[in-house]
Amino acid sequence: MNLTCNSTLEDMRIGSEEKIAGPLTFHQLALIIAGAATVVAYIASFYLMWRHAINYTKPREQRHIIRILFMVPIYATSAFLCIWYYWHAVYFQVLSDCYEAFAIASFFALMCHYVAPDLHEQKEFFRNMRPVKPWVWPVTWFAKCCGGERGPWRTPKSGLTWFNIIWIGIYHYCFIRVAMTITAVVTQYFERYCESSNSPIFAHIWVIAIECIAVTIAMFCLIQFYVQLREPLAEHNPFLKVLAIKLVIFLSFWQTIAISLGTSTLHIVSPTAVLAYPDLKVGVPSLMLCVEMALFGILHLWAFPYAPYVENAKTSFYPVPDPSMGVPPRENEHGPKMGGFMGLKAFGDALNLWDVIKAFGRGMRWLFVGVKHRHSDPSYQAKPEDVDTSYPMKPYGANHPGGKSTDHLPIATEFRRSTFGLPTTTGDPVTEESAGLITNAQPNPASPPRRQPPSPYMDPRQPQYQYDPTPPTAYTPYDDARGDLGAANARYEYDPRVVHSTRGGSTAGWSELQVGARPSQRNSTQVRVGNALWGDRNPQGGAV
Repeated sequence: MNLTCNSTLEDMRIGSEEKIAGPLTFHQLALIIAGAATVVAYIASFYLMWRHAINYTKPREQRHIIRILFMVPIYATSAFLCIWYYWHAVYFQVLSDCYEAFAIASFFALMCHYVAPDLHEQKEFFRNMRPVKPWVWPVTWFAKCCGGERGPWRTPKSGLTWFNIIWIGIYHYCFIRVAMTITAVVTQYFERYCESSNSPIFAHIWVIAIECIAVTIAMFCLIQFYVQLREPLAEHNPFLKVLAIKLVIFLSFWQTIAISLGTSTLHIVSPTAVLAYPDLKVGVPSLMLCVEMALFGILHLWAFPYAPYVENAKTSFYPVPDPSMGVPPRENEHGPKMGGFMGLKAFGDALNLWDVIKAFGRGMRWLFVGVKHRHSDPSYQAKPEDVDTSYPMKPYGANHPGGKSTDHLPIATEFRRSTFGLPTTTGDPVTEESAGLITNAQPNPASPPRRQPPSPYMDPRQPQYQYDPTPPTAYTPYDDARGDLGAANARYEYDPRVVHSTRGGSTAGWSELQVGARPSQRNSTQVRVGNALWGDRNPQGGAV
C-alpha cells in the first residue's frame, strides 16, 4: 500500500502558463478579480457592522448579527490568500471553515432572541409552543420506515424537547468543526492530510466526511427551526436571513467538494496549458468564493438591516407560543446605545465567544443528563384541549402518538358494542348513550351492613353502636318537655344534695322540672350528639 502523498500542492508550483487575457495568466487575472471582489465585500460588510455598532440598542440580538456579518470578510480574505499562497491553501481554508460553525450558531441564537430575550424565557416559550410541526423531509421518510411514532425519528411531543434537539444539532457543529480544523492542521504538518488525494489512508477524506455529516445536521436543524417559527417571526423576514446563511455555507463547502471530486477522483477536469493543477484545485473555487462574498455582502444590507435598531424605530414584538391562549404579544423594547466610542465596545462584545462555549456545554449536559428526566417536564403533561370529549368516545390514546389501541381485538369490539350500545356494523344507527347500560343492568343483591373491625383506640367499657342503613318504619317525634338544649323555655335547677346514679361528672346535681312523662328514650343519633358535647358517661359517673 502506498502511504505517501504523490502529488501535494507544496511540491507543485505554477510554471509557464499561456496567457489567458493579454499579458495576464489565469493566476494573475484571478488575483485581480478576487482582490476587487474582496474590497467590495469589505466595504459592504464593515459599513453594515459599523452601523449596527453605533446603534447598539439591542445587544442580545445585534451581537449575533455582527458575528454573522463578519463571515463575509473572513471568507473573502481566506479565498484571496488561497489564490495568492496556493501551496499553503489548506491552512486558510480550514481556518475560514472553522468560523462557519460560529456563524451558524450565531444565526440560531439570533432567532432565539427574536423569540424571547433570555434563555429562561426561551425555554418557557418552547415549553408552551403548540403545535410542534413534524420534521421536514427526509426525516419524515425515515420515521415511516423505522417505527413511526414509536421509532427514533418521531416528532417530540414536548416543544421543549424539540428545542433541545435543535439546540444540540446546531451547537455540536461548533465543536466538530473546531476539532476537524485542528486535525487538518496537525495532519498537514506531518504530511498525513494530503488534500489532493481522497484515499482513506490520509486524513483529508475523513475530515471531509465528518464535516459533511455535521454541517448537514446543523443546516437541517436550522431549516426545521425556520419552518416552525416562520409565521411568528414574519416581521423579522427570516426567509431572507436563512437564504443568506444557507447559500454562503452551501457554496463555500459543497462547491469545493465538487471540484475536489471532479479533479482528484473522477478526473472530469484535467490541467491544461492555460489552467495548471493548482489553478483547478485552488484557484477556481477560491475565485468563485470571492465573487460570491461580494454579492452576499450586498445582500446582507437587506437581510440584516440596522434600521430596526435606531432610536424611534418601529416597535417589534415577541411572539406568543400558542395563539389560542389569547395572551397579547410583549413589546421588544429598545435600550440606550451601548456600542461605546465609534462602536468599539460593540465589536468587543461580538468577538467574545464565551456564550457559544456555554451553549455547547448546556447542550451536552441535556444530551447526557437532562434527556433522562425530560418526561417530568410540565410540557409532557396532558392539556385540557388534548382531551377528546366527542361522542362516541374513542379508545384511550387514540389521539396521542404512541398510544395503544384495542380496535383490532374482536373481544374488545364486542365488549364496547354490547356495553355501550355501539352499532354492530358500519352504517347502523348509534343507539342512545345509556341504552346498552340500561339493557344490561342487573339488580343489586341485598347484603347485610358491613361491620367495621374494632378500633384499638376504642374503650371496651363503652356501649358500641352499629350503623343500620335501613330507615325505621316510623319516627317518634322529639317532645322532651324541657325543650332543646339552650332554648328559651328550658329550665334547669341545681340541687347539690342530689346525685343521680345514672349521671355524674360535670352534670351531677343538676335536675330539671318535668312537665310530663317522657314518651321514649333518645335514639342513637341523639346519644352520639350528646356524648360529643358533654362526653361519654360511664356507670361510675364522670366523663370519660
